[in-house]
Amino acid sequence: MTIEQLFQDKTIKAKGKVTILGDWIINRELPLDELMAYAEKQKATDKATCIEAVEYATKKMPAIADQSLLDYVTRSLRDDEPRVKWESAKVIGNIAGQFPDGLEKAIKNLLPNAGNSGTVVRWATAYALAEILKLKTGNNKTLLPEVEALLEQEEDNGVKKKYSDALKKVQK
Repeated sequence: MTIEQLFQDKTIKAKGKVTILGDWIINRELPLDELMAYAEKQKATDKATCIEAVEYATKKMPAIADQSLLDYVTRSLRDDEPRVKWESAKVIGNIAGQFPDGLEKAIKNLLPNAGNSGTVVRWATAYALAEILKLKTGNNKTLLPEVEALLEQEEDNGVKKKYSDALKKVQK
C-alpha cells in the first residue's frame, strides 16, 4: 500500500493512518523525506496527519530524526492550521535532544505559538520549549526568562505545569 492509497482508504480512520504511517517510518519502510514531501502537497488535515505520524514515530525513536525533519517541522510551526502547529511542536519536543545546538530557529518559531488562542497549540508549544530548556544549552540564557514570563501569563493549568516542571528541572 502506498501513502496515497492509505489516505484514500475511507475504512481507515485518521488515528489508524497515523499508526500505520508511524510504524512504516519506525520500520524504515517509509523514508521521512518521502512522507514530508507528500505532506507538503496535501490539504491541512492530511498534512497534520502526516506530521502526527512523525510525532508517533519520534516519540518511540527520536534518533530517526534528521536535520531536514527539524527544518520541516520548524517551518510548519508557522502554518495556519492549528493541528499542524501542535503536531510540529510535539515533534520538536521529541527530537530536541538530537539537535541541542541547532534549535535557535525552532525556538524563534515556537515562541509566537505560546500565545496562540488554542490551548492544544499552547500546550504542545510548552512541551517543546520545556524539552529545549531541559537540555541546558546556551539557548537558556534567552529562553529561561521567556519561559518564566510565559508561565506568569498562562491561565491553563496543563500548560502552566509543562513550564513549571521544566523550570524546576533546570533550576536544580
